[in-house]
Amino acid sequence: MKSLLITGGAGFIGSHVVREFVNKYPEYQIINLDALTYAGNLENLTDVQDKPNYSFVKVDITDAVAVNEVFERFKPDGVIHLAAESHVDRSITNPTEFVMTNVIGTVNLLNAAKELWKDGFEGKRFHHVSTDEVFGALGEEGLFTESTKYDPHSPYSASKAASDHFVRAYHDTYGLPIVLTNCSNNYGPNHFPEKLIPLCIHNILNNKPLPIYGNGKYTRDWLFVIDHAKAIDLVFHQGKNGDSYNVGGFNEWQNIDLVKELCKQMDEKLKRDAGTSEKLITYVKDRPGHDLRYAIDATKINKELGYEPSVTFEEGLGKTIDWYLANQDWLNHVTSGQYATYYEKQYN
Repeated sequence: MKSLLITGGAGFIGSHVVREFVNKYPEYQIINLDALTYAGNLENLTDVQDKPNYSFVKVDITDAVAVNEVFERFKPDGVIHLAAESHVDRSITNPTEFVMTNVIGTVNLLNAAKELWKDGFEGKRFHHVSTDEVFGALGEEGLFTESTKYDPHSPYSASKAASDHFVRAYHDTYGLPIVLTNCSNNYGPNHFPEKLIPLCIHNILNNKPLPIYGNGKYTRDWLFVIDHAKAIDLVFHQGKNGDSYNVGGFNEWQNIDLVKELCKQMDEKLKRDAGTSEKLITYVKDRPGHDLRYAIDATKINKELGYEPSVTFEEGLGKTIDWYLANQDWLNHVTSGQYATYYEKQYN
């Protein structure tokens, strides 16, 4: 049985990756390693928590001793590394925390994998999941490719860029079998409601303002999280050793247009008069170093591995809204912090 360690598996993207692998590969033993910080929530995985091929361990990747113990105990053949601090605003407030988790934590994992696999790299793989924000910002035209020069603008993106460089350095220096993916903005079920889409859904439900930075013209490429999980599966199994792949949704939206589309769908689903939710839009002071536009060129993964998104943004947004409306207990637990109290009693 192949043993696969997924870090950050209780988080937004990680929980969907865990679910994809647990359900699709019953012959794999899936170990979910997560520190259960504010964004880690085991309620995201109640549907797979009792599967025989799933295990959870609470470990902070900044603790090298604890990381080494996990590798010695489970002896994973593969690692999919998603654990990261990822919120730009939080990185501006506390950049050191991002350095510790995203850089030191990644190096701890690389060291543990290198030590465990020192007798042979055959059949082993370290998949590092990164972001398009390492490439900086684009003007009104152009796309990020795998060869785009790194140009991070926030403490968050700088920490992810550093972690990318370490992953590549371990391949070049030690021969560690690695692949990288750089993804665009994700959205979908289980997204922590500090991010734009779930925040707006929550605020519309509670008739609270919808905060939009600056003039709302910031543009992002949006990727449905379930499609991202499937792309990670493809790259982990079929990607070329030492290579990187951009994963995008082919869905560029300005923030203001995205929120207006969300308002429209919410009014329809909640049977409110058209335009009701849009009245909640409120423009707020811009954040420092805010990148104007990100856009991913996913041609490589499309041509080499046959990847393509399964839904348009409008379809994916509709599925996302439906999930939040059907899971308002989850949303209330997250916004109140109740989930953290519950699982803290179990794993502390």
